Order: sequence, then C-alpha cells, then structure tokens
Amino acid sequence: MNAEAHPIARLASTNVGALAAMRGVFARDMKVAFRQKQDLLNPLLFFIMVVTLFPLGVSPEVSFLSVAGAGILWVAALLSVLLSLDHLFRHDFDDGTLEQLVLQPQPLFLLVLAKTLAHWMLTGLPLVLLTPVLGVMLHLEGNSIAVLCLTLLIGTPVLSLIGAIGAALTLGLRSAGVLLSLLIIPLYIPVLIFGTGTVAAAAEGASVGAYLALMGAFLMLALTLAPFAAAAALRISLSNG
Repeated sequence: MNAEAHPIARLASTNVGALAAMRGVFARDMKVAFRQKQDLLNPLLFFIMVVTLFPLGVSPEVSFLSVAGAGILWVAALLSVLLSLDHLFRHDFDDGTLEQLVLQPQPLFLLVLAKTLAHWMLTGLPLVLLTPVLGVMLHLEGNSIAVLCLTLLIGTPVLSLIGAIGAALTLGLRSAGVLLSLLIIPLYIPVLIFGTGTVAAAAEGASVGAYLALMGAFLMLALTLAPFAAAAALRISLSNG
C-alpha cells in the first residue's frame, strides 16, 4: 500500500468521528488528484475541445449557436463528468486503499460522500467556472449564461453522485468504461432535460423557479440516496473481486 493510504488506515486506530473521517478522506483525495495532473486536466480539456469544435463541425452561425449553446455546454459537461468517473474508485481499488476504507468503523456512505464531493470539486466545479467564457464564445446572452451556470452548479453534483453508483458497480470489471456509460447515461437524461429546459425558459423570458426547484429536488434526492447505493455497490464489487 502506498503512502497515500496511511491517513485512511489511521482512522481505524484512533477515535475519529464521522465528520473528521470525511474531512480526512476529502483532503487525501484532493492531494492525490493534484499529484496526478493528467487525470485532473483530461475532463477539462475534453470539455473545452468539444465546445470549441462543435461550431466548426455543425454551424458557426450566431442564430444557431445562441439557441443550441446551452445544450452544447450541458452535453459537453455531462460527457466530461462521465469521462472522469472511472477514476473515482479505480486508483484506491488498485492500491488496496479501498479495502481499508470499507473496513473503517465510520459509516461507509459518509466516506463515499466525501470522495464524491472531492470528485465534484475537481471536475464539476471547474466546468461551472469555465462556462461563462465558453458561453460568450457561443453567443449566449448574459441572462442565459447566468442561468446556465446556476443549473450546472446544481446539476453537476447530481451527475457525480449518480456516477458514483455506476463507478462502484463496474469496479474491477473488464470494459468498465463502456458498461459505466450504458448504466449511467439513461439516469443522466432527466438532469440534462431540465438543465437545458431551464436555460430555454430563461431565454424566452419565462419564470425558471419551477425548473430550478425540480433540479434542487434532484440534488436532494441524489444526496440522500446515492451515497447509500454507492456504498452497497462497493461492498458487492469487493466481495466479488
């Protein structure tokens, strides 16, 4: 086991509360991610390339891009998050850290939630921060860009939480990336529909309160259920490994 696993192992030998354990897992994942810059940058570069190349491959007309821009950014963000999910548990599985995580006295679902939050901070949040620049490039209006950033801020944690379930289920399987996509993309569709629908409603001058409330409900539902499902999936994958 490498040195990065030691903070996880120490949680079992000390009287560490659940919140402190979550902070430890979160801090460790952030440190490991910044040491593996390729895995950190790949989703962001993919997001930028997809959004940049789309007008060249379809149409550079302002009228088209101003209408389709929100959908382009949302699909690119969804695929970027999906691209990064395979590494959510993979490195910990390979070096034995994941087994230590499962054996901790703290609830596994809280530790999984901490890992998923770190994943969102490293993947979803940077996508949100890049969106205003790319939105201007796609000729979106200021109000549409603001609403788009808000929908991504609410929606990308949902993508990470749902993706954690798929990543846990496919852990250790061959062709896990393909299977992960088949499992997760259908569950992403409602978030994509309401995310783009909110921006479309804002562009037409309609109220977006109902759309945002539904997206908030998706987020609360994912926060409530996804960590439990991912934790159970991890136990199943490790017991079958």
